[in-house]
Amino acid sequence: MKKVITSVISLVTMASLLSGAPKKDIVDTAVEAGSFKTLVTAVKAAGLVETLKGDGPFTVFAPTDEAFKKFWPETLKNLLKPENKDKLQMLLSYHVISGKVKAKKAKKLETAEPLSGGSLKLSVKDKDLFINSAKVVKADIKTSNGIIHVIDGVLIPNVMKDSHKKTSSTNHIIRQAIHKGVPMFNSGHHAQTAALYMKAGNEILGQCSSSACPVSTKAIKSAMHKASAESCPTSQAWIMRKAFDHVLTSNN
Repeated sequence: MKKVITSVISLVTMASLLSGAPKKDIVDTAVEAGSFKTLVTAVKAAGLVETLKGDGPFTVFAPTDEAFKKFWPETLKNLLKPENKDKLQMLLSYHVISGKVKAKKAKKLETAEPLSGGSLKLSVKDKDLFINSAKVVKADIKTSNGIIHVIDGVLIPNVMKDSHKKTSSTNHIIRQAIHKGVPMFNSGHHAQTAALYMKAGNEILGQCSSSACPVSTKAIKSAMHKASAESCPTSQAWIMRKAFDHVLTSNN
């Protein structure tokens, strides 16, 4: 009797394996894999769990934890904040395309449209599939609602690349101004310090739009308005310095 039961179980298991029908969805597959902890955390923070557990089908280009370590750490930390949920959604949905696209088919494509909009560049180098500059290191992982291709880099939309460059530039301008301004202020040259900080503020506003770096633009505009209404150079310098500190903290 035991042999009969064992045989039946073996047949059921074999049939399940032969059917090749995965029972776990994209999210559960990623969680079980254990090498996508950062991605899963980001998906939860962005409120995309329900979407990626939906019917789909979807093709996901999934960066590993190692891939996220190479991503801008300060930017990722900032994106995980509740107030940046929309930006995080844009980043993650840039890794997802509609339909089941196996590697064999993907290698024949030049571009693909992600859910975020925009475009992904697909290319083949030495038989390896690349999505933008990220290499597919493991392909065609089947899930109940799509396919996962594991990649060794984070895919970054052009709009986010531009924003990151401008944020880095803004931080550089501020740090340079503070570096020159602190000894100047401590030497009693408050008017010169205020003028230096106002000049830096104008430089930031000239290269950073409200859509590219809203926190920086809002803080600097407000500070410059308050400083301009002040007649005391010491107050002007402090108003600008506090705004600079706020921007640096927000960008990190």
